[in-house]
Amino acid sequence: MLSTIGYEGARPDDFIQTLQSVGIDLVIDIRDRAQSRRPGFSKSSLGQILTEGGIRYIHYKELGDPKEGRDAARAKDFEKFRRVFAGVLETEAAKAALKRIAEASAIESVCLLCYERDQTHCHRALVASKIEAMTGRKTRHLGVRQFEQNHKRAGRVPDTREGVAT
Repeated sequence: MLSTIGYEGARPDDFIQTLQSVGIDLVIDIRDRAQSRRPGFSKSSLGQILTEGGIRYIHYKELGDPKEGRDAARAKDFEKFRRVFAGVLETEAAKAALKRIAEASAIESVCLLCYERDQTHCHRALVASKIEAMTGRKTRHLGVRQFEQNHKRAGRVPDTREGVAT
C-alpha cells in the first residue's frame, strides 16, 4: 500500500500517531533537503522519532523537488513546477528510486513524506502518480490528525456542566 503525507502545520506527536493509526511501516522522505524549521521534522530527529514509534525511515533525495521547482510552486507557477519536476523523474536515479518504492509498497505499507499539507500542490502527488502508473495500485493521501491527548488544555476553563469538571 502506498500513501502520502505532508507535515505542514503538524506536531510531531500527531504526525507519528497518524502514521501508526493507519499501519505505516516505512516513511520515505522525498524532500530535496531533509531539513525543516519545524522542530522534529529534520532528517535526524524525524528518523529518530519514527524509529521510536516503530516506523522505518529512508530519505530519497533523488526524488526531491529542486530549488527551481520549489520557487515555481511558491510563485504559483504550477505549470513550470510540473515541468521542472518531470525532468527530475526522467533521471536514472529517480527511476531507480521509483522502482524501489513500487516494490516496497507491494509488500508493506509505505508513505511518501514532504512538507505541503495539500498534496495537489506538492511533488509527492506526481511521484505517487508515477508509481500508480507502474503498479496499477491507488495511492491514499493522508492528513495529519490531531489527537486530543497530545495537546495541553492550558488556559481552558473547566467545563462544569452537571457538576463534573472535564
